[in-house]
Amino acid sequence: MDYVRLGSAGMKVSRICLGCMTYGSPEWRPWVLDEEQSRPLIRQALELGINFLDTADFYGQGASELVVGKALKDFARRDEVVLATKVRMAMSDDPNAKGLSRKHIMQSIDASLKRLGTDYVDLYQIHRWDYDTPVEETLDALNDVVRAGKALYIGASSMWAWQFMKALGIQEHEGYARFVSMQNHYNLIYREEEREMLPLCREEGIGVLPWSPMARGRLTRPAGAEETTRATTDDVADMIYGAAHDAPVAARVREAAERLGEPPARVALAWLLRKSDIAAPIIGASKPGHLEDAVAALGVELDEETVTALEEPYRTIPVAGHD
Repeated sequence: MDYVRLGSAGMKVSRICLGCMTYGSPEWRPWVLDEEQSRPLIRQALELGINFLDTADFYGQGASELVVGKALKDFARRDEVVLATKVRMAMSDDPNAKGLSRKHIMQSIDASLKRLGTDYVDLYQIHRWDYDTPVEETLDALNDVVRAGKALYIGASSMWAWQFMKALGIQEHEGYARFVSMQNHYNLIYREEEREMLPLCREEGIGVLPWSPMARGRLTRPAGAEETTRATTDDVADMIYGAAHDAPVAARVREAAERLGEPPARVALAWLLRKSDIAAPIIGASKPGHLEDAVAALGVELDEETVTALEEPYRTIPVAGHD
């Protein structure tokens, strides 16, 4: 396993991040694994050298945090793990149980810590932008979370570049704890982050943590294969995929994989890993082979000809994934 600093922060993370939305309770989503099914995969990730795990209070309405917390207690030393969670999405019908108000952030960090069974998280991230709360209030509350020792670092997720720069500017002006990471949507099928967000992160020393690096399986499934349970029930995927270039890009991945003698998943991930902006793609693993492919991708070298072939079919599309 390779390890890198998370942006300009001193903390080092594995080049692969284990995304834990897949773990929790199938009552939340039919493709989610229960605790018994999840634990072996979390353990496998740790044994492969993955020290970085990402979850959110919203995943399973807290179930993911519960499963992850129990697994880490049994399989890892807390100080050897980089544990990340997120806040913003609705946790109930209560009007204050969502968003990035001071009230919700302060309640949510304590609830997450209790579910995770820890005194602090290494990375506390805002789960999208909150248009109903002044960003100044959000940043002030996050700063207090850090100063209280409940989070060591803070991060952001998919938003417009101007929003992220505005937040960074306020943090610098007020002397607040600064965002060190951006968890955004980026893969071979969706590359709109190359317009502004990636250059911004590069300039500001922000670690980039792409979600859906396999485009919800669209870059890894064989042509004509039946769709998975997740693919047929994932309403988010319906909103962010479906461009005319999706199939041609996926076909180029399969062609490169056949030529290199590697599974398509390794090729798609190797393309991401060779980008200097990327700290750690977030991998959702529901089978042991998913983790094996992810780690093996670290050793896959793509020459410029292959990269050009993979990127050539892409066409600019509207920005998606911020909501």
